[in-house]
Amino acid sequence: MLLKKNRVDKKLIDQIFKEGKFLNSPSFTFKFIKKSDLPLKISFIAPKSVAKLAVKRNLLRRRGYSSLKKYFNQFPSGIVGVFIFKKAVDSVLEIENEIKTILNKIN
Repeated sequence: MLLKKNRVDKKLIDQIFKEGKFLNSPSFTFKFIKKSDLPLKISFIAPKSVAKLAVKRNLLRRRGYSSLKKYFNQFPSGIVGVFIFKKAVDSVLEIENEIKTILNKIN
């Protein structure tokens, strides 16, 4: 799990949804804005349409955070973003590969 200071708060999430850009992958969407005055912050969202049970949604978020740890420092500074799951993913390797491809699109 990422530290709380490295995750996006609710105010920034609203701002991201209003004026952010997005990148798509098969399992999730990455919505982000570039703010040079803020440090790098990234969060995961698992909506109820993906998994009805909170246990499964939390499991998806935890898997996302654990796979993001490897690539967190490779994101450019000033990016504030949210990964939104489109479907339930069983494999951590699949999540890592999609994070890697989104990271390549940003850079």
